[in-house]
Amino acid sequence: MLKKILKIVAIVFVVLIAALFAIPYLFKDQIKAKIVDAINENVDAKVSFADADLSLFKNFPNATVGIEKLLIINKAPFEGDTLVSLGQLNLKMSIKELFKGKEESLNIQGITSENGIINIIFNKDGVGNFDIALKDKEKTTKDEKSEPLSLKIQNYKIENYTFRYIDQGSKIKMVIDSLNHEGTGDFTNAKLDLTTKTTANISMDMDKVNYMKNVKLTLDAILGIDLDKSKYTFKENKALINQLPLEFDGFIQMVEAGQIYDLKFKTPTSSFTNFLGLIPEAYSSSLNGVKTTGDFTIVGFAKGELTETTVPKFNIAIASNNASFQYPNLPKSVQNIVIDTKIINETGILNDTYVNLDQLSFKIDQDVFSAKANVRNITVNPLVKAALKGTINLANLSKAYPVKMDKPLAGILKADVTTEFDMASVEKSQYENIKNAGTMSLSGFKYTDENNKSMNISTALVEFNPSKINLKQFDATTGRSDISINGVLENFYGFMFKKQELRGNFNMSSNQLAVDDFMTSGEPAKTETKGETETKTPAKPAEAMKIPAFLNCTLNAKANTVLYDNLTLKDVGGKLIIKDEKATLENFKTSIFGGTIGLTGAVSTKEKVPTFDVNLGFNQVDIGQTFTQLEMMKKIAPLAGIINGKLNSTIKLNGNLDAKELTPDLKSISGDLIGQLLSTTVNPKNSTVLNSLTSNIKFLDPSKLNLNDLKMALTFADGKVNVKPFDIKYQDIKVTVGGTHGFDQVMNYNLKLDVPAKYLGSEANALIAKMSPADAAKLDNIPITALMTGNFSNPKISTDMKAAATNLTAQLVNQQKEKLTQKGTSALTDLINKNTKAKDTTKAAATEKEKTTQEVTKKAGDLLNGLFKKK
Repeated sequence: MLKKILKIVAIVFVVLIAALFAIPYLFKDQIKAKIVDAINENVDAKVSFADADLSLFKNFPNATVGIEKLLIINKAPFEGDTLVSLGQLNLKMSIKELFKGKEESLNIQGITSENGIINIIFNKDGVGNFDIALKDKEKTTKDEKSEPLSLKIQNYKIENYTFRYIDQGSKIKMVIDSLNHEGTGDFTNAKLDLTTKTTANISMDMDKVNYMKNVKLTLDAILGIDLDKSKYTFKENKALINQLPLEFDGFIQMVEAGQIYDLKFKTPTSSFTNFLGLIPEAYSSSLNGVKTTGDFTIVGFAKGELTETTVPKFNIAIASNNASFQYPNLPKSVQNIVIDTKIINETGILNDTYVNLDQLSFKIDQDVFSAKANVRNITVNPLVKAALKGTINLANLSKAYPVKMDKPLAGILKADVTTEFDMASVEKSQYENIKNAGTMSLSGFKYTDENNKSMNISTALVEFNPSKINLKQFDATTGRSDISINGVLENFYGFMFKKQELRGNFNMSSNQLAVDDFMTSGEPAKTETKGETETKTPAKPAEAMKIPAFLNCTLNAKANTVLYDNLTLKDVGGKLIIKDEKATLENFKTSIFGGTIGLTGAVSTKEKVPTFDVNLGFNQVDIGQTFTQLEMMKKIAPLAGIINGKLNSTIKLNGNLDAKELTPDLKSISGDLIGQLLSTTVNPKNSTVLNSLTSNIKFLDPSKLNLNDLKMALTFADGKVNVKPFDIKYQDIKVTVGGTHGFDQVMNYNLKLDVPAKYLGSEANALIAKMSPADAAKLDNIPITALMTGNFSNPKISTDMKAAATNLTAQLVNQQKEKLTQKGTSALTDLINKNTKAKDTTKAAATEKEKTTQEVTKKAGDLLNGLFKKK
């Protein structure tokens, strides 16, 4: 009997387990239909989801409906914008809800969601993208049809959400990311207490000015909710802004026109530790062990309606009096801290809000620094008054506050500056409405970055006036470089507050300038030790260099010496113009390689691939150094490195640049070169090409080549150089050279030599010696063609020797034929005159002619075989 009971129980258990697996598949389509109905009946937007599933195990004994990758895309006037994107949405409900009929609504008890993005946008007309609810339709019966989904929530939770708020009219952008929020309460009741926990990071910009960046927020609160009145009351609550504690009291109520606020907030304690807790964690440290005196309080209220035209009246007072703090293990303290700041709106009109920083001052050692500021008319045309005065020893900053720096600062900053301006005048450059006065100086400044590159500013002095900022003096050294700069900076406020271009005109001089002292490099590799093993984090690659888009300035530069890569440039000078992400050089000159180089042109980083377009002028530069030390010139004319002498040349170049180093991409460059060689000799010892050439053409001695006043022209494109044919004089031999080679050193050149017979060896000279001067003069020069292929390190030389032999033989034979013909004609005439037989005379002449021809042909063959080593 017991066995039967156990067997039945086992069967029932198996059936139940099977049912738990099977039910989701049976009800999956019904759940999808309910979700689609809920969307279609309530939303005027494009909604999609990847899948909807049902689980009876996640929240057993309740069921869980899971929706994956839910997207809500706006229609006009926000066509194509994403309103909501949810990675996962889970709805918890009782299992009995699954058995309801098609027309019955599903009661939702709980909601969880992960990886969500919500974008709230107001356009310039004040229209919001979140208004996607379908407009009410006429109903014959008020409750003719039940809702497909009904909310009777007991708890909810969202994780890793991002909330973006953008108001295009007021130019406000707020981003809340890493948002985690959960709440527990019974929404089946009209009145309930909702227990909530929230963490997030918040950033906010207004009119392109950043006011908060990744400020950490925490709020644990019990909210009293009245669903009938849409009223939310703060009960027990504790908030943290970074590490600053705040408490709230009052309520927020939703009404048809907007929201009603009646809130009060304050710091629960008055310790100055509260102020330190307000500083973002990225710039602060633990508050444990910090000694403070004095107080710091934030007290405020917001009361009134938030509508399309009004804001609640508010008053926020931030105050501290004669406070101080000192961090443990730091030698200095900050004393005599006074803060008196108010943010007030007394009318409910946003533009009437004003900010008064009546005093901010502190003292480190004997140095006192203070600031005052006032901002009014904040939304229409902000009016700003500000003043800075005092001294700061920068070395004391890291001694009094735990600033996270790899290397400490040093230097004395002094300021005595006042300013008064309105934003409209800044935008329109109406300098007569801007009142600036005072000076700011920095001396003995020293900074070392993470790559151990240091910057030392001995003196920097800035003078402020209404229309511009004068950089009266700037003397600095870094690495092997020294620089002195003075000039004028314009539109500083437009750049600072309105992101307008920064204009300037400067003069720079230097005794020595090493370019690599100012080049940015990647982050160095870091070594981490774990136990007995060390691991190296790969070095961060160098970032692509970019000319700032906001910069519009001119720099007149002079330097006695500039060190660039392996080059030493002397007496460098010229004008640099930076505008529209483009750097233009005008009248740039430098002494190098025993001569001078002039340069005009431009470099642009506006597009993804940087480009350059320059003209170079070489005047009396040493040829060997130019074509061995300049990589680009070495590629253009590899053989020029063996030439001793001077060069005058003009070169036009354009192409792409390497994005990180801003050096030419040789495969992309194109242009042309026209050059003239002066006072030249050739040193062929290290030239594989010339050695191969002379081993094939014995009479050539490259060291005797005459290249004086040689002019040549070449063009280059797509990694290939085309040399236009030019003539070289080698004693009384004319050599014509032309062809192409690639930057990969593969070449294809033709040499055409016009060679007198006397250069064709001893046999030729012996034969010529037997000839009369008149006959020797009649010999034409022998054309010889040499083809050079392969590459410059492994050349292949071929010549047309057979054609040359044939040419010379033909000349000698023809000349002898002509002489014999003349000789035979003369003999025939003599015989006729002596009445001899013409037949015998003619036969004798022909025999003599044939014998002579054979002899000449043999000697010509012997001559050419000796010349070209063909014996």
